Amino acid sequence: VVSLKQGVSSPSSLDPEVLSVFVPPFVSKEDSPTAGAPSATLSKTRRRSFRKKRDKPKTEPWKGLPPEDISVPDLLALPQLCFPGGVYVASEPKEDCVHFLVLTDVCGNRTGSEGDTGLLLSLQDESCFYNGKAHWEPSWPTAGVAGCFVPFAVCVVSKLPYYNALKDCLSCLLTHLKLCKDFEVDNHIKDFAAKLSLIPSPPPGPLHLIFNMKPLQIVFPSRADPESPVIDLDLHLPLLCFRPEKVLQILTCLLTEQRIVFFSSSWALLPLVAECFLAYLHPLQWQHTFVPVLSCQMLDFVMAPTSFLMGCHLDYFEEVSKEADGLILINIDNGSVTCSSDEDVDVPDMPLLAAQTFTQRVQSLQLHHELDLAHQGASTDLNGGRACRWGWQQRLNCQVQHAALQLLFSIFREVKNHLNYEHRVFNSEEFLKTRAPGDQQFYRQVRSASRLSRRMDAFAQMDLHTQSEEDRLNGMLASPRRPTIEKMASRKSSPLHVAHRRMVVSMPNLQDIAISELPARNSSLRKVDTADYGSGSIVVSVAPKPTYTFKIPEIHFPLVSQCVQAYYLDCVALLSKAMSLLAPDNSALLARYFYLRGAVHLMHGQLLDALLDFQSLEVVDKPGEAPKPDDRVKNFELPKKHMQLDDFVKRVQESGVVKDTNIIHRLFEALTVGHQKQIDPETFKDFYNCWKEAEAEAQEVSLPLSVVEHLDKNECVYKLSSSVKTNRGVGKIAMTQKRLFLLTEGRPGYVEISTFRNIEEVRSTTVAFLLLRIPTLKIKMASKKEVFEANLKTECDLWYLMVKEMWAGKKLADDHKDPQYIQQALTHVLLMDAVVGTLQSPGAIYAASKLSYFDKMKNEMPTAFPKTTSETLKHKINPSAGETLPHAVDVLLYTPGHLDPAEKVADAHPKLWCALNEGKVTVFDASSWTIHQHCFKVGTSKLVSKPSALRCNITVLFEPHLLLCVHTASKVYSCSADGTVLAWNVSSLRVTSRFQLPGGRLSSISLHDGHLWCCTGNSIVVVTSSGLLCQELKISENFKETSTSFLSFQLLPEVPCAGRDSIYVWSLKDLTQRPQSVHLQDCSEVSCMIRVKKQIWVGGTGASQGKSKGKIYVIDAERKTVEKELVAHMDTVKTLCSAEDRYVLSGSGRGEGKIAIWKVE
Repeated sequence: VVSLKQGVSSPSSLDPEVLSVFVPPFVSKEDSPTAGAPSATLSKTRRRSFRKKRDKPKTEPWKGLPPEDISVPDLLALPQLCFPGGVYVASEPKEDCVHFLVLTDVCGNRTGSEGDTGLLLSLQDESCFYNGKAHWEPSWPTAGVAGCFVPFAVCVVSKLPYYNALKDCLSCLLTHLKLCKDFEVDNHIKDFAAKLSLIPSPPPGPLHLIFNMKPLQIVFPSRADPESPVIDLDLHLPLLCFRPEKVLQILTCLLTEQRIVFFSSSWALLPLVAECFLAYLHPLQWQHTFVPVLSCQMLDFVMAPTSFLMGCHLDYFEEVSKEADGLILINIDNGSVTCSSDEDVDVPDMPLLAAQTFTQRVQSLQLHHELDLAHQGASTDLNGGRACRWGWQQRLNCQVQHAALQLLFSIFREVKNHLNYEHRVFNSEEFLKTRAPGDQQFYRQVRSASRLSRRMDAFAQMDLHTQSEEDRLNGMLASPRRPTIEKMASRKSSPLHVAHRRMVVSMPNLQDIAISELPARNSSLRKVDTADYGSGSIVVSVAPKPTYTFKIPEIHFPLVSQCVQAYYLDCVALLSKAMSLLAPDNSALLARYFYLRGAVHLMHGQLLDALLDFQSLEVVDKPGEAPKPDDRVKNFELPKKHMQLDDFVKRVQESGVVKDTNIIHRLFEALTVGHQKQIDPETFKDFYNCWKEAEAEAQEVSLPLSVVEHLDKNECVYKLSSSVKTNRGVGKIAMTQKRLFLLTEGRPGYVEISTFRNIEEVRSTTVAFLLLRIPTLKIKMASKKEVFEANLKTECDLWYLMVKEMWAGKKLADDHKDPQYIQQALTHVLLMDAVVGTLQSPGAIYAASKLSYFDKMKNEMPTAFPKTTSETLKHKINPSAGETLPHAVDVLLYTPGHLDPAEKVADAHPKLWCALNEGKVTVFDASSWTIHQHCFKVGTSKLVSKPSALRCNITVLFEPHLLLCVHTASKVYSCSADGTVLAWNVSSLRVTSRFQLPGGRLSSISLHDGHLWCCTGNSIVVVTSSGLLCQELKISENFKETSTSFLSFQLLPEVPCAGRDSIYVWSLKDLTQRPQSVHLQDCSEVSCMIRVKKQIWVGGTGASQGKSKGKIYVIDAERKTVEKELVAHMDTVKTLCSAEDRYVLSGSGRGEGKIAIWKVE
């Protein structure tokens, strides 16, 4: 004031202080209508200087629900951040202004501050976003002093970044503050704070909330999904400030984790533009220091040696540029990007093709709302015009997000090919080899940005969801991966593809490859050519997903307890009404309403109602498995110390070579033959390099069209010999999963050698040539008299092992009707090749022979099934394909196909649902017996039974120890192993009744003639639907000579029940009569039983050829005799399932983990 009176042009800055602090909750249920007055506030008469002391106001205990701990940032720094340019007294009022603050910890995590708690208007206690709005109020006049104006600010702390929404809320508050008197300011702000604290946060999804703050309707948008941030700002702001090539440079700086400082003459633009760029990075996250607004007292922060993202006023540009080196300086006002040091910072260029597409998409965007309104009349409704503007902004935000996502997706698309999901390992060196020469520097720097590179698997997950089902499953199940003939034929002979092929095998002349059709790029930050990229590529127009809004009822007196309770009741009523008007199939929106209503019930203190609403979420919108907090990707590194078996298994699986644990055990035996049972790092490195070189050579194979037309489109070339002399010409022997053929030299041609099925004999011998004996491979075919001979020389012994293994694998596949044997034989063959290349010693062939697993199996035991089994068995499938170990098949459920107009044709095919142990489920397309969905998790416990075979549409609940039985289309009975039975209404999925069975030990349940038949171990209990006991068949009364118990039963005109080695049949006409017994020969245990037509199929364990195996007994239900004994499983048969009475499907234990498909006669 004195400075103003004396005419000083630059008065000194004052120290700001906090006048009042408001912290929720403001009222409780027990409060009287006037009880809202006392709260955590500091009145103007009790002003405290936070420069001197940090006091914590005492908050009255809340008598309702225990609130969350509300923590706020350290208030020593907050006042100066609210006035980053300083606090100055003015002789004239200045324009109202707004700016935003974002507070994180030093690591950039938005999890709240570590300072004092309860000292700001605070809504939540986690990541804190600040939205401050200041207005100028006149100070009290004093004698002899002219009037002056002192700045006054209101700061709102929010957990979620509602930039636009809170800005609008504060604008509404300002209209009221300008009309009120000085002593009324605290009451108005407190009333405003109480209203904000009662607005729930919308759950992720398509539902936004609207609140009437008067005079504006405020929209609180939801996040698109739980992993996405809330977007409540104008994402096109950077595109208005920077040219597309500058935007790409800034994104490159973020991806390579540079030290970045934004500058602007507007404090508000600094956090908004910085937040927009971070939104462009999604699903990647910036995890370093983030301070978008630095006050004048914080300028020394830019001297920090680590990566950061900060913002300063443009007035400090020259000072920061001179004092700090190695900074990326971004001027928002003129759109420039420079560096602070004399020499350019080493910032690489964005990959060209991705950058070119992004530029074209940005240039196609309509960034000016005025152009969109040119054809419309002027709006006479304030909120109507705002709603129109908000809708336009949402559509534009969607387009900007898709452009940024497409850019990052193009950059990291191939990450999935080098990422091991199970072990969270990324092989960056192999990934770099596949990049274009000009892009490798970019990827190297991104890789060195360790914190950011941990998030690269997000793009691999996204790519798995966008690629074709065939490619997705092949990527998971095909091991080892090789290009099929179909993909090989579709390759284009463009210079870019030639470069890519060369890069795979790391050819030394990579630098000589020039891609002439792509424009050159400038790597300098200071000089950027604005070349016209053209418009050659197609810009995809993406329509935003439909969204919905829910209007929150008004809160008239938020400081009065009765009014708050009335507000909660109004919310519940409006939400219930909105839910009743929803279409039945709109489960996504229904789930959001359930969540909101549950949250309101919780705040209202209606805990039971809240619990019921939250339980309903599990039914209408069950969320996916949440990511683990420490689920980070580490870079793949070769081992540096000796490995025992368990460590070797883990290392091989991490490397992506093989996943099957049993195969890795055989590989370990091969690599340690004649040595101590451990593998040194050098041997592992040699093995890994041999495997990768063979993989690269297979990618390099290019077959002429004259050869391709002789092969099936799904065949892959897995091995090529060197050029050898054969009795059918000179060339290279090629191995696919089906055949051997000769790729002749000179004029490339195709000469068929043999299919593996047609091989009759394979021999390794020598032939005389002058004074030499040349190792020769001889293959005799069943359909030809001529024997194929190839002078393979040093490769002969290896090819002899490989051909015999493939021959044995094909024979096993044909005999067992299981194509999985071919895939495993191929893996053995390629591992043999890698072992020989690794050891390179006289004993290498003997070591490789340890992987001749199927060849030894063929010689040691008969491979063919008994005739009855072979005639009945149709096919075998493996639900554990792609897993490290086989999983026991606990339950099989067949669902018949149907074609609904709303469904895709592929979804209308019949399905086979396979519940494996550890809570995993695999789904097969039963029309082709191919995997439809691979091993998704539904829990942690196994499913121990299944619904009965009634034809009703029901929801299958996968829960531990849950047994299901369908009564009608409107009722389901669920039973736990302890004998508890629950009756459910199908439409509402609510429990209508419950009762307890005597004895417990419930193993199976069925329905007949309105009664429940329950197998409880030592007895079979017949009860009514309400639980009244009708009859009980006790095992002690009929089987005094046995100590066994019932395992399962089926309802026919008679009641057959299974014991350990027999089936017992009662007549339903007289259950008191002694049952008939059907003995099961060589059966040691019965585990399951189903009825198919006039047969009873019984699965269990029995002896076959002197060994314990899974056996199936087919019993004639009328004659009560065993018709067939089927033996096709290596482990016990755990479950049986009928597919429309045409096929029976059997699942085996974890020793084999496969499913057999049987024909029903």
